Formats: sequence, C-alpha cells, structure tokens
Amino acid sequence: MTITGEALRVVRRVLPREGGYSFVELIVVAAIILVLATAVLPLSKVGIQRQKEVELRRALREMRTAIDHYKDAADLQQISNLELEPDDMGYPPDLETLVKGATKAGDATQTRLRFLRRIPTDPMTGEAEWGLRSYQDRPESTSWGGQNVFDVYSTAGGTGLDGIRYSEW
Repeated sequence: MTITGEALRVVRRVLPREGGYSFVELIVVAAIILVLATAVLPLSKVGIQRQKEVELRRALREMRTAIDHYKDAADLQQISNLELEPDDMGYPPDLETLVKGATKAGDATQTRLRFLRRIPTDPMTGEAEWGLRSYQDRPESTSWGGQNVFDVYSTAGGTGLDGIRYSEW
C-alpha cells in the first residue's frame, strides 16, 4: 500500500505535532500562577493572624473568668481564711494559685477549689508569660505591684487587625 502526497498532508493535519509546550506557553502559565500566588499569600497571612487573635481572646477570657470565679468564691467565704491575705481584696495572689487551687473553707479533707487546668500560652509570644495588674495598680499600668491578680494582658508588642494593641485587649 502506497501513501500518496495528498494523503500524507491530510494525516499530518489530523495527527498532533510531536513535542510539548512552547517556551511562550510555559512563560504565560508561570505568570498566571505567579499572579494567583501573590493574591493568595496576603490572605493566608491575615488568616493566620486572625486565628492567633481569636486564640488570644479565648485565653484572656478563660483567665479573667477564672479570676472572677476566685473572687466570687472568696467573697462567699468558700476559700479558707488561712489562704486569704487582708490586702488582696479577695483576688488570687498569682496565676499559679488558680491552677493549684485554694483550700475549701470548713472542709476537713482539705479539698481544693481549682479554677484553671493550666495557664494558657499567649499565642502571640508562644509563652505562658502574661502581664499582670493588681487591684491597687493603675488601669494603664504596665508593671505589676505584686499584691494580687486583678487582670491579665498580653505582653506581645504588636497591634491587632482592629488597630488596638494586644496589651490593651
């Protein structure tokens, strides 16, 4: 069987050419991928920061709630008077007291009231170190007087997505 010139031209038009993509096609695809990547990268950074901020708010709320529960228990005289100092105004002396617990008043078995399982880590700094304020400190104070723990704040130096510094949350 012989193939004529006309049949050979038809076969060449129907069958795809040999080889791969041209250099221009590869550059166009790479440029499209680059544009898409530059659009996604800032969104992922904001998403990560937003997630850390949500975790920071949760940790602060957890500790502040534990401080409030300790204060309520002290006011209701559920904590042994041996553990309460007159100057502490019913607030815990430190964050570790919320984890260790306080001896329940009038309980011969020395049952302890616990308010936190552990001190949460600050997601912005990655450490379990928090700024503390006592009842006697000024509201804007950045140094802890050491008398008791009235409030906690983050020691991270950054600013949140809402424009407020983390230490003011």
